[in-house]
Amino acid sequence: MNIFEVMNSFGRHIILTSYGESHGKAVGAILDGFPAGFELDKSFIQQQLDRRRPGQSDLTSPRKESDQVDIQSGIFDGKTTGAPIHFQLLNTNSKPKDYDHLKEIYRPSHADYTYQAKYGVRDHRGGGRSSARVTAGWVAGGALVQDYLHKNLGISISSYVSQIGDVLMDSTNEKFTLSQIEASRVRCPNNEISDRMIQAVEQAKLSKDSLGGVITCIISGIESGVGNPVFGKLNALLAHAIMSINATKGFELGGGFNMSSKKGSEVNDSFINDDGKIRTKSNFSGGIQGGISNGMDIIFRVAFKPTATIGIEQNTLNKSQDEVVIEATGRHDPCVVPRAVPIVESMAALVVGDLII
Repeated sequence: MNIFEVMNSFGRHIILTSYGESHGKAVGAILDGFPAGFELDKSFIQQQLDRRRPGQSDLTSPRKESDQVDIQSGIFDGKTTGAPIHFQLLNTNSKPKDYDHLKEIYRPSHADYTYQAKYGVRDHRGGGRSSARVTAGWVAGGALVQDYLHKNLGISISSYVSQIGDVLMDSTNEKFTLSQIEASRVRCPNNEISDRMIQAVEQAKLSKDSLGGVITCIISGIESGVGNPVFGKLNALLAHAIMSINATKGFELGGGFNMSSKKGSEVNDSFINDDGKIRTKSNFSGGIQGGISNGMDIIFRVAFKPTATIGIEQNTLNKSQDEVVIEATGRHDPCVVPRAVPIVESMAALVVGDLII
């Protein structure tokens, strides 16, 4: 199967199929190919969903969804059976009428026009299928894989917000605990920077505007040799997964774009003997060389654009191509980045799990 031909499914061996719309009856996912006999920890899956759900603070969308996951198949006596696992989350607080004023209008930088151009029809209720609401199913399935990787293979995946707007942390690639990350309303583990980020988001919200930002992800515990040459590169698979997340606009591995202005002597990773294991003295490669893991931490960053739907007046077109002015209403995040942290972790887990499990 060509993964680029099945637009709503992801993976080759462990396959996640996503379904649902922002204001439909439910969203969710089916995870197929997951091994039998793994003891399900529903609390971890729910924890990841709670980190993603709307309405968790005054800095996020005020939409109130509990996002309690209902696992409808693939589990018996608390363990996976090897059959497809169905995760479902009901939409209990949808307000489709809030979006009636957008029915004929194309919002700037949103998927309204492109969905109309491709399909000839679109669900205008909160963006329908193009809404980040559908990522709840991704997180449910990805969390199960993430838990398996950690408990059975010692692989941990952790993400945090390293930039919002023009407020950013120093790029130290330091590891942080979950409690350090969750202590911040914007999931930035640096207290001083976190406070400044919160102020920036609050100001954007007050101004009916929005902000973008950057998430840093660190995958630890992967041995060398994971990934494939040429078109099956681990970094290419990660980029595909991460860039499938709504509002993503950039992906960089290790030293990233900054390496383009450096000399080879400054960023080459020298090999060293670390208690009998081959490691590198530095990690500008981000743990991947030639598309294959080298045993170091895999470190990447993903850039998110500002939320497209804002309350400030903007010029745009309607379906008749008339010029109109839009002042969007409804429930939207002034900054999507903090809620995207568990989505990044889940998509990274799906990639690694697909290659290893």
